[in-house]
Amino acid sequence: MHKRLIVGVTGASGAVLARETLRQLAGRGVEIHLVVSRGARITIAHELGPGGLASLSGIASHSYSEQELAAPIASGSFRTDGMIVVPCSMRSLAAMAHGLGDNLLTRAADVVLKEKRRLVVAPREAPLHEGHLDAMLRLARLGAVIAPPVPPFYAAPTSVEDIVREIVARLIGWAGIDPGEAMTRWGERHSSSPSSTSGGGIKGGGDAG
Repeated sequence: MHKRLIVGVTGASGAVLARETLRQLAGRGVEIHLVVSRGARITIAHELGPGGLASLSGIASHSYSEQELAAPIASGSFRTDGMIVVPCSMRSLAAMAHGLGDNLLTRAADVVLKEKRRLVVAPREAPLHEGHLDAMLRLARLGAVIAPPVPPFYAAPTSVEDIVREIVARLIGWAGIDPGEAMTRWGERHSSSPSSTSGGGIKGGGDAG
């Protein structure tokens, strides 16, 4: 049975992460329901160009604006396998943490949480004040996966594209989709990567302490 995921895009910087998420999900045969916030439309146009929104919508199976509160994804009776919000602004994160479903994006996230499905949130902000951290903690306690887009440098990326691909592969993995070869796991680096041939690579995966 094919997978069905919601992808929410907010106004935070990082439209390339949203685009790569859609590409990887489409490549895995996932039915994608895309919802784009009003702020995201501005950011996408700035970061991906005037045709950016159309290109994202073209990858998705279904696309919605945040005003379409009658869309299928606004109801728990519409079965999905979860949702990825990438990139996620602090405003949207706080709304999700407090159950404020006043637009389709935050409503869809609230549905995913109440139905005990997977919600993966990729917040794009730094530095973080106490209010940001409180909202993240609250959302995590509701069952969401809080996954800032942190590059896995042990994968020895050589370009921005490599970094984006590796970050997104982890996001879709946490959403229950096998990322396949898009994700480099610890101990699986290619022998041609600089860190594996020079002897100067990182000595442990993830946070080695």
